[in-house]
Amino acid sequence: MSGTDEHEDDEELRWLDEQEKAAWTGLISLVLLLPGKLESPLRQEHGLTLFEYLVLSHLSEAPQRRLRMGELAFLASGSLSRLSNVIKRCEQRGWVVRTPDPTDGRYTLAELADVGFDIVHLAAPTHLRAVRRIVLDSLNTTDQKALARIAQKLRIVPDDFG
Repeated sequence: MSGTDEHEDDEELRWLDEQEKAAWTGLISLVLLLPGKLESPLRQEHGLTLFEYLVLSHLSEAPQRRLRMGELAFLASGSLSRLSNVIKRCEQRGWVVRTPDPTDGRYTLAELADVGFDIVHLAAPTHLRAVRRIVLDSLNTTDQKALARIAQKLRIVPDDFG
């Protein structure tokens, strides 16, 4: 039996106290429910998933509207394999073009085409309204700063980033 089956390095298991349980259940609720609530208006009004919107949005804000795939995956909080699948669909729709990075051919660039920019430009107000209504309007400035600080501390990097 390995040391991680029951105990991590023979450390005694510590059950969650009430404060820890409240923090954990609040966080997991956000992680599991928030993406669907943010995605729903994007799907209904523009036929986009939240991840597709995030990919297009990050590309729209990048210099020359292009980024290396690995950086884009990190910014959109997804794995490189998930991003590759989404970029392939976006290419088929004419929204994005993939090219080798001219400064280092080992990397691939994703570049937002004009039609992709138009799509994200149309969807941005829908997303912004949802973000404000579902998240930001309920938080004061102190809460927003705390949320940003906590998110930074808990930042998860996709396994295939790098």
